[in-house]
Amino acid sequence: MNAGPFIASLAPRRIAVFRALQLGDMLCAVPALRALRAAAPHAHIALIGLPWAQSFVERYADLVDELIVFPGAEGFPEQRESNDGLPAFYERMRAQHFDLAIQLHGSGGIANDLMLQFGARAYAGFVQPDEPPRDGVFIGWPDDLPEPERYLALMSALGADTTERHLSFPLSDRDGDEYASLVAAHGIEAQRLVLVHPGAQLPSRRWPAARFAEVADRLAADGWQIAITGTAAEASLTGEVLGAMTAPALHLAGATSLGGLAALVAHARLVVCNDTGISHIAAAVATASVVIASGSDTRRWAPLDHARHRVLADYPPCRPCMFRECPYGHPCALNIGVERVVETARAQLAEVHGARPAGPYALHTQTGSGPFEELHHAA
Repeated sequence: MNAGPFIASLAPRRIAVFRALQLGDMLCAVPALRALRAAAPHAHIALIGLPWAQSFVERYADLVDELIVFPGAEGFPEQRESNDGLPAFYERMRAQHFDLAIQLHGSGGIANDLMLQFGARAYAGFVQPDEPPRDGVFIGWPDDLPEPERYLALMSALGADTTERHLSFPLSDRDGDEYASLVAAHGIEAQRLVLVHPGAQLPSRRWPAARFAEVADRLAADGWQIAITGTAAEASLTGEVLGAMTAPALHLAGATSLGGLAALVAHARLVVCNDTGISHIAAAVATASVVIASGSDTRRWAPLDHARHRVLADYPPCRPCMFRECPYGHPCALNIGVERVVETARAQLAEVHGARPAGPYALHTQTGSGPFEELHHAA
């Protein structure tokens, strides 16, 4: 494959990619990482990321070879904001003798200042409008593009082929085994499974738990099996949804690993969630979703497939929101009503899977030789 003029002429053997962010952010960078790998198939690619991203590197071993943990710095709120670890970090980075360092962390500014301390032979990234010129391949921050397209724009500037633009989330046999265990332990019926995911990292991004409960009750009354998902840390929130429901539901908060959750999403008929990591998982495994987007920049974060993934949002003047807790009474969330979410969910289920759920406790036929193939629905 023609890798293009810059990468072809540089012929990098060691590449560092700086993106120290959370799950949803990392999933949105997968198309760019795929393009980078295709352009430099023999290079050693190191991700400079958060500690959790070791699992990301293991899952995407075909795209990334190594995780180097970013120690945190002032101006980077994903971790404790301290520069204490930077001197040793810079020394380690310089010792790696990278041929190319790519800033995929964000729009530029302090992220570029930090990356330029890596001692690489060449640099690439984004620059803000008022930022001084940087040596290397730097492009203006493409503020009008969806998140995955922004990083693909930089890959294109580097000369990589950006034809493959879809998200992906590879599922392993271990994920399939975990899913099979969930089916056995909880009586999951994939043919009528709807996941309700009320959590999000920031409270300002969460639709009210009581409204999630109403939606879940309405869909349960239609015959769908409801499972409430979330992390172990979100158990109080998911328990609030479950406690407000009148219909029975499975409570799966904290019951899955990331891979197990993705396998669960892959087998579900629909995901109803906030604009958070699980919405990107749904996009990556091609499961239909209804995303209630509170506060976030929907132009940036909405899934690219607007038919399979329906984003519901209201746009008061304070949006997009930069607050952890909304100081204005949360109008962007409260202006999205239960009826609108229910009708959108019903329309998604009817369009993708037919108007009615399968009958409860329908017998499932194993279609493959292993547990992961069982109950798998076509994307």
